[in-house]
This record gives sequence, C-alpha cells and structure tokens, in this order.
Amino acid sequence: MTLVNESAIPVRPAGARPRLDFVDLLRGWIMILMALDHVRDFFHTNASLFEPTDLEKTYPALFLTRWITHFCAPVFFFLAGTGAFLSLGRGKTKSNLSYFLVTRGLWLVLLELTLIKFGWTFNWNLHQYIGQVIWALGWSMVLMAALVHLPLWALTTLGAVMIAGHNLLDGIRPSAFGSFSWLWKVLHVQSGFEILPGYNMFIVYPLIPWLGVMVVGYAFGSVLRRPQAERRRYSFLIGLGLTVAFIFVRALNVYGDPRPWSPQQSFLFTVFSFLNCEKYPPSLSYLLMTLGPAIIFLALFDRDLHKMWRPILVFGRVPLLFYLLHIFVIHALAALVASVRYGKGGGLWSGPPFDPETLATYPSAYGYGLFGVFAAWIVVLLLLYPACKWFADLKQRRRDSWLSYF
Repeated sequence: MTLVNESAIPVRPAGARPRLDFVDLLRGWIMILMALDHVRDFFHTNASLFEPTDLEKTYPALFLTRWITHFCAPVFFFLAGTGAFLSLGRGKTKSNLSYFLVTRGLWLVLLELTLIKFGWTFNWNLHQYIGQVIWALGWSMVLMAALVHLPLWALTTLGAVMIAGHNLLDGIRPSAFGSFSWLWKVLHVQSGFEILPGYNMFIVYPLIPWLGVMVVGYAFGSVLRRPQAERRRYSFLIGLGLTVAFIFVRALNVYGDPRPWSPQQSFLFTVFSFLNCEKYPPSLSYLLMTLGPAIIFLALFDRDLHKMWRPILVFGRVPLLFYLLHIFVIHALAALVASVRYGKGGGLWSGPPFDPETLATYPSAYGYGLFGVFAAWIVVLLLLYPACKWFADLKQRRRDSWLSYF
C-alpha cells in the first residue's frame, strides 16, 4: 500500500470543515465506554478490592465490562493523530499544525494537573499529581509538533518501531539512569517520583508507546484522504492485518506482552487469559488487540449513517468537553449516592475513589453490583448529553479558534 503524497492533499479554505462521520462515531463510542469504566471505578462493589481483570477473583461479566474499555485510550490517541493529519486539508499548514499541537498539548497538561485532578479527587492537594491519559495526550501532541515535519514514510516507520519494539525495553529499570530515573518513568515505566521535596508525581501513562500510537494514527490519516471505496478497502485490510498479528503474536507467547497467557480452569477463562494484555504501559499485544478491530470499525461504518447514530456522533464531536464533564458528574453522583447511604459523602466528597499505588478503602459494604453500575452509567450519559449537544452545535455554527482547543 502506498500512502497519499502529502503535497497532493487538496487544501480547502480555512472556513471549510468537512467531517468524516464514521470517525466521530468511533470516537463517540469510545467516550461512552470510557464513561462506563469510570462509573465502575466509583460505583462497583469490588472497585477497591481487586482488579476486574484478576482471573483468580473476577467473573465473566465483570472481566468483559473492564476489557471492552481497553479500546478507549488506544483509539483516543490514534484518532488524535488522525485528526491532526486531516486538519492539513482544512486550511492548516504544517507550521500552523505545529503551533496548534504545542499550544493544545500544553493546555491539556495544564488541565490534567489542575481541573481534571480536582475532578477525580475533589480536593486541591498541591503535593500530589498524577500523569494520566490527558497528560500523556498533551505531551504526545507537543512532541508531534516536531515530528509532523518528517516525511510520512519516516513517521510511519517511527511509530511502528515504537509500538512493536518498546517491549524490548521492559527489562531496563529506572535505577539504571541514576539521577535521571524520573525521565525513564515518564517515558516507559508506570511509577512515581518526587518532583521537589514534598511534591510527588505518579505516571500512569508513560509516553513512548502512547506517542507511537499517535504517530501511526497521523500516518493513517493519509488513508482517509483516499476515495471512499479505496479507504474502506485499505482500512479493512489494515485492521484485519493488525488483528491477525495480535492472534499470532499472542499465541506464540514469547514476545509482545510481559504477562504470558496460560491455560485456566475453563475454556472461557483461558480465552480471558489470552485477552488479558498489559495496559500500563500498553504492550504490543494490547495495542494490536485494540487498534485492529477499531480500524475495521472505521471501514464498516464508512457510509451514510442512519440518524439513530446522532447522539453518539454528538459525544464524538466534543471529546474534551465530554471528558472534563464526565469526571465531575460521575464523582458528584457517586458522592451524592454515598451521602444518602452513609452520610457525609461516604468519603467521596474529599478524596479519590482509589489511590494510584494502593487501592483506598471505601466505607464498609460500599458499592453496587454491575446492574447498579450500568444504571448509573446511563444516568451519567443522559446528564451529559444536553451540554455536549449544545457545544457540538456551537462548534458547527462558529469558527472561533478557541473552540478547537475543546
């Protein structure tokens, strides 16, 4: 397959903002699933007791509720890169794009360390910070600002090498870098470090593999510039190839994930072991498992979409607003429910539902089963929809530059 020549991409007037609805549809589904994952964090009975992918303690419905949300972060980063490439056809030059990526990336980092942090914890503890998905997305954009000036073939190669090869680095420990151990934690190891005496940072999303996902997403944007029949065919073949590669790499059980799969007490749990790939940082197997089906989704829905999909499109067109609002809505709803049940917010008004290193203790007998989780998830989506619909309409009507930062 030959990628589109960037110099041949038609440049549209700055006011033209064509959208690919199937991309927004995928992003909308990802936002909805992300909300499910975070509702589970705040509402589920076992949220503070064990990981839902712990095969010794979980059960099928809980495992699958967590596993399906594994698609969120990879697709989030991938489509961020794709959107950056597609913006070159909407009046942006590469210099314009670089400026936008730097400024929006730093804006995302600032949001992660302030407003988003407060949404998760409902306190302004200035001594503890967590580098989660928006933090990694922001720094990846800053780095992408320089990388977009490389030839497309070089970018594609770089992204593929970062994804396929970063597990070779798993054996390198931060201590090998001495006083720069913090940098290796930022780049590749989920861990914490002291920024200054008394000020700590915990990295949940190390940058190397996530930047690689954004880079290949940018390169994939060239596929979406092709005529519809071609891009559908290429998207399907790429997605199928990645999915088959996942099955092959995972079946070998030699490389691609630090957690080998193994036979379990039943066939179903053996399948779960096969699918239970490492997210922190995302392994090669994890990324093949999630990106392959996501790209197949793009191929299947690259057509005129029925109006039934419109609510999901709304969420997909305002991802940052959705992200900001959903944390506050979920946390406030959980605190309200806990207040009714336990009094004083059940501890959820003044602290996180979990600590990044050791799971915190909820009130005794806290939480609800999956039925309660799914009910709360639906309530959260209904509460979010009016604001998201209003903002999506605003972005459609107006061209103010600040809107592109949300």
